Amino acid sequence: MKKRAKTRTDTGAALLSRIAAALDRLAPAAKPQTLPENGDAFVWEPQLGALSAVAHVASIALPLLKAIENQRDTLIGNTQRFADGLPANNALLWGARGMGKSSLVKAVHHEVNRGRKSPLVLIELHREDIASLPLLLRLLRRGKRRYLLFCDDLSFDRDDTSYKSLKAVLEGGIEGRPDNVLFYATSNRRHLMPRDMMDNERATAINPGEAVEEKVSLSDRFGLWLGFHNCSQDDYLAMVEAYAGHYGLKIMLEDLRARALAWAMGRGSRSGRVAWQFIQDLAGELGSKI
Repeated sequence: MKKRAKTRTDTGAALLSRIAAALDRLAPAAKPQTLPENGDAFVWEPQLGALSAVAHVASIALPLLKAIENQRDTLIGNTQRFADGLPANNALLWGARGMGKSSLVKAVHHEVNRGRKSPLVLIELHREDIASLPLLLRLLRRGKRRYLLFCDDLSFDRDDTSYKSLKAVLEGGIEGRPDNVLFYATSNRRHLMPRDMMDNERATAINPGEAVEEKVSLSDRFGLWLGFHNCSQDDYLAMVEAYAGHYGLKIMLEDLRARALAWAMGRGSRSGRVAWQFIQDLAGELGSKI
């Protein structure tokens, strides 16, 4: 009996050993926590504790971004100063959806890096990975280059407390933000949180003012606020015409405008995103590549 029990134990241990070895083979290889020396665009992957290179950034040429000239010039100036080693502010691009917030960040990064020997590094940080931001900053603090962190569509819901980590990282933490790191975020919400969330705080908190101030103070950590608003019909048509001219679409101007307006009416809105979607549809119909 003892011999049989021992045999079963040995068999079970061997089986567990084989299972563990199989899982090790399936798991992704851990990347060393070192900063890449080449490349200017990466995605942060906290599970690996490393940066994954982006071979081609999906960006739009800066001149094609219409109706946001003031925001463009302000963001270029801020980014240029940071790339040159001068003081600059974290930036929050907020406002109407589809008006080029994330496109502007990527286009400005491309513009600032033109002809630069030591390029500014763009690192995309996904919204769900905000809690790992302190780990990323400790990694970047050791770097010799300058890094622009970018989080698209940043917002927080009622039960989400990760905004507290972001507050401490942007300003106020004991380590502080490294001098070689800048943070840009886009959001449809000016204060990064839904209005009903703040209204609920006013209604239920012992001190409503303090409760709301705690949440609003997150957006205050961004020294630069850039608002994006719904575009007019003239701005929308200017976007469409710029795209059509840039890609050489062969269509009469009157027909282009009429079809663009009909497309926007069908979508129920006018924006840079709607203009781009119309151009994609039109280019496909005309048999043109963009």
